[in-house]
Amino acid sequence: MKAVGTSDALAHTGYAICTIPRSGSNFLGQLLASTGCLGRPLEYFNGPARRVLDDPTFPDDPSEQMLRIRTLGATPNGVYALKLFPSQHDLVRPHVSWTEALPDLHFIYLERRDVLGQAISWARAQQTGQYRSTQPLQAAATYDLQLIHARLRDIAREQARWTAFFARTGIKPTTLIYEKLMEDPQEGVRRIADLFGYAETAVIDPSKINLKIQRDEVIEDWRKRFVSEAGDSSYIDSF
Repeated sequence: MKAVGTSDALAHTGYAICTIPRSGSNFLGQLLASTGCLGRPLEYFNGPARRVLDDPTFPDDPSEQMLRIRTLGATPNGVYALKLFPSQHDLVRPHVSWTEALPDLHFIYLERRDVLGQAISWARAQQTGQYRSTQPLQAAATYDLQLIHARLRDIAREQARWTAFFARTGIKPTTLIYEKLMEDPQEGVRRIADLFGYAETAVIDPSKINLKIQRDEVIEDWRKRFVSEAGDSSYIDSF
């Protein structure tokens, strides 16, 4: 039999990390992949990113992307993994129902409690082009109240979409909180590993983790300024 990674050895069980930008999902993905038994969760519905970061030949066709999930996104034990944002679901849904096509699919919901910090991080990454600590800076970042507010509203909408999705479908995801994950990465990995019977053997390999936290004094300075300038408590945002 050929190893997982070829078209005739499709992984038979797996999970989707449902989240939104700047939630620590890249870091979580590295943690999980480093165990060697919990798949390789990446944004397989994001062709442009995959071509830049991993594979210049990565396809845009959703059907071919589904195949990559169950091959390249899998570890040799037959566990596949992916991560996605609501906007990526929107891109593939007219072509393929990934929730129905992926076998024995489990759902992970990754949430960040510090929503303002997340919005600031997203706005900054948009300006610099540095979505991972391993990527070079492409431009300087400058404080932009309107951009931060726009990303804050986007995060609120995207969180609401996942909440409504799980409520409407009756799916009860395994929920991970970014802040708790940073405190105890192995516990976060254990909770996912437990879904597949690997809770005792899925151990993080630190040598395979190269991502670092990008939060710094700039983020905190922007936070204080934003709250000072936009913290009008006389209204509630509408969407």
